[in-house]
Amino acid sequence: MTAALIWLIIGVVLIVAEVLSGDFVLLMLGAGALAAAGAEAITGNIYIDVAVFAIVSTGMLGLVRPALKRRFLAGPGIKTNAEALVGSQAVAMSDVDSHGGQVKLAGEPWSARTLTEGDVIEAGAHVTVVEIKGATAIVSAAI
Repeated sequence: MTAALIWLIIGVVLIVAEVLSGDFVLLMLGAGALAAAGAEAITGNIYIDVAVFAIVSTGMLGLVRPALKRRFLAGPGIKTNAEALVGSQAVAMSDVDSHGGQVKLAGEPWSARTLTEGDVIEAGAHVTVVEIKGATAIVSAAI
């Protein structure tokens, strides 16, 4: 039963260490160690324990980890910050051309310029934000 306790401690330590790494490798190895602790408690054979650890860890690293990484790295798909402003409507506060101007976007004044060279949008016109470059909104006339 001592070996099962050692496997259990190793598993818990690896899972706790995963909090610091965040790469899902230690979590998979910890799950393998917990499975090995269960195998040790049932069989008492160290060779079976090591085989269970290797099989479960390899399976988790190969099958579960890629799915977890895709799930957590993809995020919820919610646009934030300047990215959320692309596609929104604004009102020109001054004439806007390819060299500059100002629009009221999300209740705040923004520097703006038109998407197409030569376009001029008059003050008071509604515009659509096409892109955000730094602190400048690239706009086109609203349709």
